[in-house]
Amino acid sequence: RQPAWREVWWALPMTVELSILSLFISTVVGIPIGVLAAIRQYSLFDTLSMLFVLFVVSMPIFWKGLVLMMVFVGKLHWFPIGGILDDGIMLERITGIHLIDALLQGNWEAFTSALRHLVLPSIALGSIIMATVARMSRSTMLEILRQDYVRTARAKGLAERFVIVRHALRNTLIPIVTVIGLQLGLLLSGAVLTETVFALPGLGRLAITSLLARDYAVVQAVVLITALMIVVLNLIVDLLYGYLDPRISYQ
Repeated sequence: RQPAWREVWWALPMTVELSILSLFISTVVGIPIGVLAAIRQYSLFDTLSMLFVLFVVSMPIFWKGLVLMMVFVGKLHWFPIGGILDDGIMLERITGIHLIDALLQGNWEAFTSALRHLVLPSIALGSIIMATVARMSRSTMLEILRQDYVRTARAKGLAERFVIVRHALRNTLIPIVTVIGLQLGLLLSGAVLTETVFALPGLGRLAITSLLARDYAVVQAVVLITALMIVVLNLIVDLLYGYLDPRISYQ
């Protein structure tokens, strides 16, 4: 007989933390792969990277998580099997986001433990968006490299690196940001499977536990807060358009 919002508020920071790390991995890895594949079109790197992206996006999240656990936990013993902190490590809850709480308290042992626990689930969850971002980056970059202003920049004698970074890459960001905004719903929904596989105490695991217990009030609260997060994140993406492209104004 506890309020449903209390349970949701307790689990929400875990999902936010996982989603931010997954989004960071997907953009940091996906954009360079797509840009380099476009610059080296029809090369061996282009072919292998697109095959890798196709393979990654075809794998279900739960199967990908199990494979990562089997390889990096069962065989190599590089990462812990599940949870968020190792046994015996104490961390006072401030924001609920373990990495931030560990930094605020100067608890480097807890920070390292939480980061090691989040690596595999972040890779499993972020790989889907990474594949989409890489493919979109490649197609958009190929289109922009054929534009007249890119040819003009090269004709003026500008260095190729300057042409790619200053003229081409910035104009690819708007379609990429759009794709990321559309994929955020998939990111949040995929957290249900990821948190269940890796035993993370987030909204996804709370939703599964509540469904099995027929605690429908908690399920409704999870659905509502997830929908609200998607709306807010898409609003942030729309506002970023004005920053990335000066021609867009909301006044």
